[in-house]
Amino acid sequence: MKTMTCQQLGGPCDLELTGATADEVIKAQDAHLKTAGDAIHEPALKQMRGRWKHPISGLGWYRQAKKDFAALPES
Repeated sequence: MKTMTCQQLGGPCDLELTGATADEVIKAQDAHLKTAGDAIHEPALKQMRGRWKHPISGLGWYRQAKKDFAALPES
């Protein structure tokens, strides 16, 4: 298992998101942004939705998130 924060994935806070794979952590981030419901998370939520609406440009973010996850130590 590895841990990334909301902020490491482009969000505004330091909530820790844990998963066995990068995809699990990314899905946890998506769920967190959708349920946060506050103004501080709104820009990150819009960015997240935009990534999936524009998959070619969003792929760069996704690949970087996977690289960052792979570089983390196991927790």
